[in-house]
Amino acid sequence: MPTPATIKLNSGYDMPRVGFGLWKVANDTCADQVYNAIKAGYRLFDGACDYGNEVEAGQGVARAIKEGIVKREELFIVSKLWNTFHEGDKVEPIARKQLADWGVDYFDLYYIHFPVSLKYVDPSVKYPPGWSQGNEIEFSNATIQETWTAMESLVDKKLARSIGISNFNSQLIMDLLRYARIRPAVLQIEHHPYLVQPRLIEYVQKEGLRVTAYSSFGPLSFLEFHMENADNCPRLFDSPVVQQIAAKHGKSAAQVLLRWSTQQDISVIPKSDKPYRLAENLNVLEWDLEEADIKAISALDKNLRFNDPLNYGMYVPIF
Repeated sequence: MPTPATIKLNSGYDMPRVGFGLWKVANDTCADQVYNAIKAGYRLFDGACDYGNEVEAGQGVARAIKEGIVKREELFIVSKLWNTFHEGDKVEPIARKQLADWGVDYFDLYYIHFPVSLKYVDPSVKYPPGWSQGNEIEFSNATIQETWTAMESLVDKKLARSIGISNFNSQLIMDLLRYARIRPAVLQIEHHPYLVQPRLIEYVQKEGLRVTAYSSFGPLSFLEFHMENADNCPRLFDSPVVQQIAAKHGKSAAQVLLRWSTQQDISVIPKSDKPYRLAENLNVLEWDLEEADIKAISALDKNLRFNDPLNYGMYVPIF
């Protein structure tokens, strides 16, 4: 049966189940891609300080609003707090800068991007600051509790309607829930058939958090980084299991992979600059995979993680 196009967050707001991810969207095309995605029906845009394209994404939004294609309240704009802004007094100033970059008054959802606190870098010196300012990564002493308390103040001040966490494991979430005055609404994680993480997903869903998957197509997102585990990994689009299921349902491999997630109550944020792919990626709610299909795809699990700092040559062993 069809899956509803939105999900209710524990903050009371509705979030689209399928959005448009802005990671690696080039600055020179970002505004047009956002604008075209809005025209194609996308309402959730998943951005971040670290992506370096929030100004351009905001330009695409502004253009669509100006032309009357959409109203601000019909959009669900997402951003993330970068690692160098975890100190309590740094959270609100950078959130306000990001809001200004987007040209909006509030974020619908604002995540802690990674559970890693790095030394502060003034935006006037380098922005986005990345992981390292030299040869070594410099950590700060900010705790997750300090950062989360500051995140909660963003809700109090109506700068963010909902707040969430990204790349957190279950132990960190257990700890955070002990002191959180405002519970995280969403956990965003790398999730695809090579990294299924069933225990983590079961736990957070039982706790009332929603899950959003990134890198739904597995190694495809990481080929440009020349990671050994991505370069030598079979493409999910070429998997006989995925291809057979796609042929059976008359869908593309991409649609099957996205439906595998959405049918398990997991949101997705794919992207494309091709109109037919934009439409295809939205069409992952109106039809169902069989239970045997879901089990067969899940059986591809290799516990293979690509978006790990260690894979980029940085010794930050968070997973």
